[in-house]
Amino acid sequence: MAPGSQPILSSTPLQVLLYLNSWYFAAFYLAEILMFVYKGILLPYPADNLVLDVVLLLLFLALEILRIFYGMKGNLCERTLSSCLSLFILLPCSALAVYYLLLQTFVLRLEFLLSAILLCFYGLEFLFGLLSVSAFSRSKVY
Repeated sequence: MAPGSQPILSSTPLQVLLYLNSWYFAAFYLAEILMFVYKGILLPYPADNLVLDVVLLLLFLALEILRIFYGMKGNLCERTLSSCLSLFILLPCSALAVYYLLLQTFVLRLEFLLSAILLCFYGLEFLFGLLSVSAFSRSKVY
């Protein structure tokens, strides 16, 4: 290693997962909107529950955008704080994914499948995120 150079600590698998998750979440969000339209038209969905689910979906979008942004920037810049913030935001995102997996008024099979895949992404990102944060914390930065 050349004098003055530092090893690259950012995690390539984490970066790939965050990139793929950004595209997957866009497809998930679009599918959820279309399924809410379907459920609102064809199923006896209570109006209050439908409004609650749509508001939670908007909150989910905001949290997911923040999480992916902080995760990508924290990983690429090798910043512990941004990566920890991304892992912290992962908790409410996981709770919302479980809500859309199990706790809605009507859960379609497609929603169940899409939410289960999203939770798999979250589990892998959590593991790689913890590994990255530990690597960033152990590095000697001068």
